[in-house]
Amino acid sequence: MATKKYHHGDLKNALIKAGIEILSRDGVGGLSLRKAAQAAGVSHAAPYAHFADKQALIAAISTEGFRRLFEQLNAVREKYPDDPKRQLVEAAWAYVRFAQTDPAHFRVTFSSTVERQRDYPALVEMTARSFGQVTQIVQTCQAAGVLHPGPVDMQAYSVWSIVHGFTSLLIEEQISHTMTDRMTVGEMLLQALSQVTLVPIDSRDYPDVAKARRS
Repeated sequence: MATKKYHHGDLKNALIKAGIEILSRDGVGGLSLRKAAQAAGVSHAAPYAHFADKQALIAAISTEGFRRLFEQLNAVREKYPDDPKRQLVEAAWAYVRFAQTDPAHFRVTFSSTVERQRDYPALVEMTARSFGQVTQIVQTCQAAGVLHPGPVDMQAYSVWSIVHGFTSLLIEEQISHTMTDRMTVGEMLLQALSQVTLVPIDSRDYPDVAKARRS
């Protein structure tokens, strides 16, 4: 079988992309380095330059997902440094967009398919950095009276649970049509966030989010 030629650094990303596609289609049991290599168009031995085994590839896929999330949340904090409530809304919306635009990668990132996570320091670090962004946004919102006071880590988990739960229901199409027929995805997200904020979230203040529908 002819192999594709990759520039330096492209092979790892190609294998990650191939792994995501295989996982979303065939599950963990259907993934192997050999299959990822075949999907990427390289020799069966090529993946071992980057990954020791299947678990290492899965860990890299999850790490890339958390890195992507970290960058998006960090961009929100930098764009709205003086508007805590908008940080909260836009960060939540970035989370939903990630899942909508790349549901397979989102599912793998937050799955439990990585065994012995502590064996993969890059994954542990990026997971912590991503949650650190959530914590920073929550802490800023607490200081501004947008969210309830209290232990910031617990509040961060509460906010994350709401956003992640909503997002998961959305991409698995588990939200009733009685809701989706009368509200946009953005409107539903704003309503979900309103359940934990101390101040109202008016959809008119976030028109780009409020008008967004299922991608």
